Amino acid sequence: MNYQTALRIGTRDISLESPTYFIADLAANHDGDLGRAKDLIWRAKEAGADCAKFQHFLAERIVSKVGFEGSASQVSHQAKWKKSVVEVYDQYHTRRDWTEELLDTCRKAEIDFMTTPYDAEAIDMFREIVPAYKIGSGDITHHAAIAQMARTGKPILLACGAATMQEVEAAVGLILQYNGALCLMQCNTNYTGNPENFKYVNLRVLQTFAARWPGMVLGFSDHTSGHSAVLGAVTLGARIVEKHFTDDTSREGPDHSFALDPVTWRAMVDATRELELALGDGIKRIEANETETVVIQRRALRLRNASPAGTVLSEDHLEALRPCPEGAIPPSAIAGILGKRLTTKKEAGKELLWSDIGPQS
Repeated sequence: MNYQTALRIGTRDISLESPTYFIADLAANHDGDLGRAKDLIWRAKEAGADCAKFQHFLAERIVSKVGFEGSASQVSHQAKWKKSVVEVYDQYHTRRDWTEELLDTCRKAEIDFMTTPYDAEAIDMFREIVPAYKIGSGDITHHAAIAQMARTGKPILLACGAATMQEVEAAVGLILQYNGALCLMQCNTNYTGNPENFKYVNLRVLQTFAARWPGMVLGFSDHTSGHSAVLGAVTLGARIVEKHFTDDTSREGPDHSFALDPVTWRAMVDATRELELALGDGIKRIEANETETVVIQRRALRLRNASPAGTVLSEDHLEALRPCPEGAIPPSAIAGILGKRLTTKKEAGKELLWSDIGPQS
């Protein structure tokens, strides 16, 4: 089962060597209003997102009214919902007749359009529209839908929150039967915003994925507050990051409370860009901006007193002091000059150069 180590989404190449690709998951934060949806696209672009992602579902095709009957069935983040699960899904779904206007807005804003489709009709509907498919964590065992998306040949972004490694391996294996363009995204699916959720994010799973599938493009779908987990994920190799986006986290709705707003989203992107610069390439060297400090901070062997040519050097003649100009002898090389003669007169305090040293006396 072969997989690609670089993906192409829209105009962006995505690999371990590439800048992080940011997906603003607008999800239900349009609150059922097309105008808000379009406005959020522009705001996401201004905040630094590369992609505006929606979710396309129909209540009757994603949840069972019978299954969610009774208040006991609404737990976790759904416990705060004032309406039933079916009613909320029906109220906040992205209308399919909005598609042309959403696409046109994304084109004007120069941001990629993407969706997570939750039924076979939506998968087919967006086949020629999206540059990639996102599969939500809840569908990691919905193999029929996974296979349908994989067969399109488009890049697949697979979130794997609340899943075992065996379930992840099964889904990955299924995708790779048809399609090698896969990004595997670590995720935790608790949406309550509880600060304790950080201890469950388990970013080191990214290292587990990298060991299991070396070179595979990795990502992170995050629902914690702020962006500290995102920075950790990027450090560990994630190059696609998805976070929920809204204009106001205090609005009423299923996804606002754990989203980032334009200010906090921009802070996340800016911090990530700084981190990417700081990560470097792993080659240890004297960096270009250290050429001056390497001189002023390092020590050179210097003569304690003025010494004539022919002086046989001993430790008593030498001291190690800053700076160390280019060509000067460092203290680490002292054993190689002891017992050798000066070839020229040297003033007190002057650094020794290799050209000042003659043969062993």
